[in-house]
Formats: sequence, structure tokens, C-alpha cells
Amino acid sequence: MTPRLTSAAIIAPVLAVLISACSTTRPTAPAAPQKADAAATPELRTVLERYVSAESAQDELDSLATWPTEDGRTWLIATAKSTHRLVVFDADTGERLREVGGEGQRLGEFDRPNGIAVYGDMLFVVERDNHRVQVMSLPDFKPLGSFGDAQLRSPYGLWLTETEPGELEVYVTDSFMYGKKFDEVPPWAELDQRVRRFRVQFDQAGHLRSSYAGSFGDTTPDAALRMVESIAGDPANDRLLIADEDRRHESTLREYSFSGKYTGRSLPQDSFGAEAEGVALWSCADGTGYWIAVDQLAPLTIFHLFDRTTLEPRGSFEGETTAHTDGVALHAASTATFPSGALFAVHDDKSVAAFDLAEVARVLSLSPTCTQ
Repeated sequence: MTPRLTSAAIIAPVLAVLISACSTTRPTAPAAPQKADAAATPELRTVLERYVSAESAQDELDSLATWPTEDGRTWLIATAKSTHRLVVFDADTGERLREVGGEGQRLGEFDRPNGIAVYGDMLFVVERDNHRVQVMSLPDFKPLGSFGDAQLRSPYGLWLTETEPGELEVYVTDSFMYGKKFDEVPPWAELDQRVRRFRVQFDQAGHLRSSYAGSFGDTTPDAALRMVESIAGDPANDRLLIADEDRRHESTLREYSFSGKYTGRSLPQDSFGAEAEGVALWSCADGTGYWIAVDQLAPLTIFHLFDRTTLEPRGSFEGETTAHTDGVALHAASTATFPSGALFAVHDDKSVAAFDLAEVARVLSLSPTCTQ
């Protein structure tokens, strides 16, 4: 089948993915945020969740993507690492609709699914322990094929972009580690394999073809990507933001060009009190916008917003409940409950939470063009 392409307002937000922590210890929030100065670190605000779904502790939810159905609804699709399946929610209500898959190596089965992304009617799922990216059609979740099993060692996150009609470039983070506890960072020379790049095509019959296009990553001690997972891109600014979660060094998001070159820039130092986790781009109608980056804190996650172009801080907020967030998905298109779109976030590996983008914009005094 040929992919059903949605508008840019739908496709761009849902491709930003993002992804879970590699460590098992969850840091707690400091008693009071440390601020270098008022301009560099905006005041932390509160935005209440519109809902938090019922808990399902056994799933260990990780990453999120949205898909607009043909009947006008919106699905929120989550990866469940421990139960090796996908969980589908109603994005407007948080109601759990169905589960897909189960543990195994065949197409249609999963082994530790993590990163997830949507392109048209195609769903891309990273499987850490099957060392591949599996592609399925929506809404039937029919397996179409997989790629990357010859190159990927411990893949986590992905982001993709359309380079030509029917042709995609897919970036996959590969956080293979060494040591008995798999927490030893590889030698510097091997860190140029932290992001793998693939070219993917669909023919008129919907058949999948893929080719490996190499890897990249800085190999210097001060800038290397040590523990990677979340990745998202902005074609308009030739920018990839890649989260380095290793708190033994400095957890932040580093800026790369689409050619795989580290620019020397990262999000402002000391932005993250815990691990830099999920990241999503909120594009506005006038070409401006905001990067939303997760600070995986307890008792409450902090969501930091940075200017799309300059990467300067533009505000931070927390919810009333949402904590230990791994993946996020930004859906800027209108839905029944969220006329201006929504930000969806994983809560404590057990449920999903939703924030109204109109309320985020109001509380943080953001540009009105982002909610029109």
C-alpha cells in the first residue's frame, strides 16, 4: 500500500520521539532550582495535566507517537519494554484501546521495543534486543519488514525525515555499552557509531527497501555522546538534537548537523538536574517554535522549552502528577479535546499524561502563533 501522507502540521510533530533512561536509579529534584541568572533560567511554572491514564506497572512504558485515524480520532501509541508490545490509547481521553504484539523475533513480535515514530500510515519501532527497526502499516499493524539488524547493536531512539517523496532518512541512536553491568562507555574511537543513518524507500506497492548510510558521533572526551537515546531534528535549521544521558559526565542535548557533524553547541549548561530525556520540536505557523526537552526528575518531571533557532531558554513547567518521564510526543494538530494540540508524556513508566498546548502557551507567555 502507498503511505497516506498527512499535513506537515501533523507529520512534523509526531516524528519527534523520544525515549527512556538507561540508568535504573531515578534522581530526585533539588529543593529549589539553582539559577545562574533570571534571564538564563526562567521561573518554573505549573501546567496541570488534562488527564493521566490508568496505571499499568507491568508494561514499563517508554516512548510515544501519535497517529490521526481515518474516522477523525487520534491514537497515542506507546512502546512497552517489559511486556514486549505496543499499547494504543485514545489521545483525547487516555483510554486504553488495545495491545499489539508480544515477545519474539518474528515480524509482528518485539523484543524490548523502545523508540517509535510515525510517517504517514507507517509505524517505525526500534527493538533494542532484536537489534532492528521494524516497520508496520496502520491501522492494522501489519508488518512490512525491518532493517538495521546487520549494523545495530543496542538501538534505542529514532527520528526520521522525508528527503524526497516516498524516501526517508532514518537516524537511530545505538547505545551499546561494555562491562559486566553494561554501563562501561566504549573506547573513544568507537563513539563515532553512536548514531546510525539509514535510507528507506517505499515503492508503489508499499514494499520496503533500505540501505545503510553510515554512522557518526564525536570522539573527544569533552563532547562525545556517551549514553544516547533521544534524538529529534529540525530540517529548517539543519539541526539534530541528541540526548547524552550519562550523568557521570554531563547530561544534556548536543547539536549536530544533518551531515553528522557536531557543531560544538549544546543546550545551556546546567539546564538539566537529572537526565536529559525525551525531546520534541513544537513548530509555529510563522516558522518560529520551541524545543521541549524532558528533565527526568522526581517527584515531578520538569519540561524545559528552548527557542527553536537560538536554543536560548524560553520557560520551564511541571505538572501536578507527571514524574520520571521517558518519552514525549508533541501533536500540534487539532483534536476534539485539544483544539490547539497536546504534549503527551510517559508518567513513571506506568501511564501516559496529556498537557494542553494552549495552556502551556498561556502559562509561559509563548508566541500566539503556536496555538492558532
